[in-house]
Amino acid sequence: MSTSATGPRIIAVSNNKGGVAKTTSTVNLGACFAEMGLRTLIIDLDPQGNASSSLGIDTRDLENTIYDVLIQEVPLEDAVEPTAVKNLFIVPSNINLAGAEIELVSAFGRENRLRNAIAPVADQWDYVLIDCPPSVGLLTVNALTAATEIITPVQTEYIPLEGIEILLKNLHLIRKNLNPSLPDPTFLCVMYMRNNLADQVVAELRNKFGERVYKTVIPRNVRLSEAPSFGQPITTFDTGSSGAKAYRAAAKEIVSGA
Repeated sequence: MSTSATGPRIIAVSNNKGGVAKTTSTVNLGACFAEMGLRTLIIDLDPQGNASSSLGIDTRDLENTIYDVLIQEVPLEDAVEPTAVKNLFIVPSNINLAGAEIELVSAFGRENRLRNAIAPVADQWDYVLIDCPPSVGLLTVNALTAATEIITPVQTEYIPLEGIEILLKNLHLIRKNLNPSLPDPTFLCVMYMRNNLADQVVAELRNKFGERVYKTVIPRNVRLSEAPSFGQPITTFDTGSSGAKAYRAAAKEIVSGA
């Protein structure tokens, strides 16, 4: 059962740009929450299915995926797959989801499909993490409509404020029309290398967004980039690595900020 009287924390992990450790953060934060004894569900909303494969799911031979939930309105619980990590489950994705954007255009209640799918089983989870595609289409709109909060991973290799402004503009529209209680995003600095540019990016983010930028910074770490190829989160692939320690610290910070 959910630890919250009001249901689980439903976190959309979203950034309009690809290659910013969005899926890496979704998978590893999910594994860290699970390690803390929190029942955690990851919803893979990216047609590339990287969150699914990163957790050892063979996406080619699945009876139900998030596509079937959104388009065929299959119950969400019928698409949930266990992972090798205790307390961590996933609703996988595969290439079928690539056509969902077009199919949703004419669908009744198209923006609310995911929110409506989560609602009947919400009390089974403490955390639901949604791995959003790196674009603003109906899949991302579904994620933001279902979410109770947003975490945006921010690459510390360049000043990303332009992309963040786009996100905030889209968030304003979602809030106005679909999910009025959705708060401003929080930011997780990722791919950090100790140099002047990275420090400048982190400082500028903290100057602009204050406490909405997590204190924990995720380093650029070879083991983090290797783990998905082995179908494991960093917590089991290399439990003592700097990447594992950083994601555990970030997860604790997120949980304590509830």
